[in-house]
Amino acid sequence: MSDSGPIELPPCELSRLEEINELVASSLATAMRKEKLAVALENDGYIRKLLNLFHMCEDLENSEGLHCLYETFKNIFLLNKNALFEVMFCEETIFDVVGCLEYDPSSPSPKRHRQYLKQLARFKEVIPINNPELLAKIHQTYRVQYIQDVVLPTPSVFEDNMLSTLSSFIFFNKVEIVTLIQEDEKFLNELFSQLTDDATDDHKRRELVLFLKEFCNFSQNLQPQAKETFYKTLSSLGILPALEITLAADDAQTKTASIDILTYIVEFSPSVVRDYTLQQINNTDEDQMLINVVIEQMICDTDPELGGAVQLMGILRILLDPENMLTSTNKSEKTDFLNYFYKHSVHILIAPLLANTAEERPAKEDYQTVQLLSLILELLSFCVEHHTYHIKNCILNKDLLRRILVLMKCRHKFLVLCALRFMRKIISLKDEFYNRYIIKGNLFHPVIDAFIQNNARYNLLDSAILELFEFIKLVSNTNL
Repeated sequence: MSDSGPIELPPCELSRLEEINELVASSLATAMRKEKLAVALENDGYIRKLLNLFHMCEDLENSEGLHCLYETFKNIFLLNKNALFEVMFCEETIFDVVGCLEYDPSSPSPKRHRQYLKQLARFKEVIPINNPELLAKIHQTYRVQYIQDVVLPTPSVFEDNMLSTLSSFIFFNKVEIVTLIQEDEKFLNELFSQLTDDATDDHKRRELVLFLKEFCNFSQNLQPQAKETFYKTLSSLGILPALEITLAADDAQTKTASIDILTYIVEFSPSVVRDYTLQQINNTDEDQMLINVVIEQMICDTDPELGGAVQLMGILRILLDPENMLTSTNKSEKTDFLNYFYKHSVHILIAPLLANTAEERPAKEDYQTVQLLSLILELLSFCVEHHTYHIKNCILNKDLLRRILVLMKCRHKFLVLCALRFMRKIISLKDEFYNRYIIKGNLFHPVIDAFIQNNARYNLLDSAILELFEFIKLVSNTNL
């Protein structure tokens, strides 16, 4: 079949379905033929004609015709043309397109995608949406996303780049939804008003938070400047005070979605959260401060795997990273925020550590406690590396290294290694204040004791301790 000539579509009749299917399939061979077929389908209004045949086949229970239409529409998706998607995804046709894709010849019985979309997955308006354009766009995006994720064959059948235009269609829809919601001040004010209202019941608050999470998820598609405007809008409406409430909610879904929302904000603009935190110094009780709410939720995570705690630790790490803090003549974010953290928050972070190391052996060694302590140690190690002055005062004043080295007697070797890594981090700084503190407190004793007790049973621990002493031996300018 020549690429040069135009493509003539057969009359759209039941008797010609196989011929139509073969024509569409053969046109996928070259880019030029795909382009010409797409133009022909669009100009002749052929999609709607095919969907009329679909209705006839369903009414007649013509399974051969339905299987043919499945193949035809599957291949039309592979043409990767936005103009055809605009026709297929409009309100009048999208359910018929989904219907065609229910009749996979390789499946013993038709799928029930339309039933799911119509009955089981009705969009919940947590707050009434008065803009019909926005509502239609939300419905369309949900349905097209479902087509991409569930209805179409798996990516092993479809080349990754074959449906790039479908992904772009969803992408731009999401951008448009975010823009339309952002412009609807009344809607957003009502959302945040209900979110922070004590009278809002737990179920309603969960729905509001899940909507807000989806809204933030859609915003990931925005350009950096538009994303900055988006987060400024949410910030001005009070998203951070709202999260203080929802992070501490008893409902697991509400809490998890709130952590996700805060992660989006912190990853894009940690300064927004730091600024808000600094404003809380003079007007908020310590236990109500956002950073302390985050720490408290990390410490109190009930998940055996500490999934939420790990995510919250990641949030704290970004907020405590001086690399993304602003420093200029009129902006002393680094100094102000670190002063704030070490005055108002670090004692809450290290409380579980101190509580568990008051005696010669760890008080609790259950897996969940040990996991939590390893997270706290990881964060403290980060602080040792990046916050020289503030963390040094904390370690020396609270005799923190001695308490951490109590964990060298823990039966969970991964926590023993965490404690050792913390000490190694301190020694690597070659700081005389730390060195004198270690010598005066005889803080090598727990390390040597662990080495002897291990008796070469656990090679990783032996290697780590030997490496520590090898490092000290190599560094000549230290009094250790």
